[in-house]
Amino acid sequence: MEWLFSIDIWMSFLTLVVLEIILGIDNIIFLSIIATRLPAEKQKKARIVGLTLALLMRILLLLSLSWLTHITVVVFNIADYNISWRDIVLGLGGLFLLYKGTREIHSTVEGDDHDDAGISKTVSFGSVITQIVVIDMVFSLDSVITAVGMTSHVPVMIAAVSLAIVLMMFAAEPASRFVQENLSIKMLALSFLLLVGVALVADAMHFHIPRGYLYFAIAFSLGVESLTLLAQKRGEKKKAAQT
Repeated sequence: MEWLFSIDIWMSFLTLVVLEIILGIDNIIFLSIIATRLPAEKQKKARIVGLTLALLMRILLLLSLSWLTHITVVVFNIADYNISWRDIVLGLGGLFLLYKGTREIHSTVEGDDHDDAGISKTVSFGSVITQIVVIDMVFSLDSVITAVGMTSHVPVMIAAVSLAIVLMMFAAEPASRFVQENLSIKMLALSFLLLVGVALVADAMHFHIPRGYLYFAIAFSLGVESLTLLAQKRGEKKKAAQT
C-alpha cells in the first residue's frame, strides 16, 4: 500500500482524470444528441444510464487486462494490412458514428424528426440505450488504453476513470441543454461526431490522426459560435431597450 503515498502515483491519477474527461467529450456530445430523441422526462435517466454503462465497461476492461493485451492480435490480413479485433471495433464504431451523425444532420436540416402535425418524433428508451452501449464500447477502448499507458496500478486506473465519469455526469445535463437550445451548436456537435468517426475509421486502417487536432478544431469552432451567439443576444437586448 506504499504506492498510496507516492507523489508519482497521485500525479498519474490527476493527469489520467484530466485525460479521461477530455476523451469523454465525445461521449457527452453523443449522449446529449441521442437523448434528445426521448421525451423530456426520460432524457436525464438516459444520460445517467449511458454514463453508468460507460463506467462499467471501462472497469470491466481494466479488470480484464490479460484479454486487453490480446485485442491487438492479428485476426486476418487484407493485402498488406493486418486486421486485429481492435481495428474491427474501432472501424465499426467509426462507421456507426458517421451513419448516426449524417442521419441526425439530415433530420435536423430537413425536419424529418417531426410528423405531419409538427409533433416531435421520439424513439424507445431501449433503442437509445442500445445505441449508447454500442458507442460506449468503442469509446471505452480509447479510454482504457490511455489508462493502461499512464500507470500500472489497476486501482488507480479505476479510481481515475470513476471520478472522470462522475464529473461528466454533472456536466452532461447543462451540455445537453446548451446543445438543444442552440441549433448551430447542435450542428457543430454533429460535425464533431463525424470527425471522430473519420478518426476511428482511420485508426482502424492504421492511420492515426492525433486527437488534439480534432479537439482544437471543435474548440475553435465553438469559441467562434459562442461569440456569435453572445453578439446576437446583445443585439436583441439593445433592440428591446429601444422599443
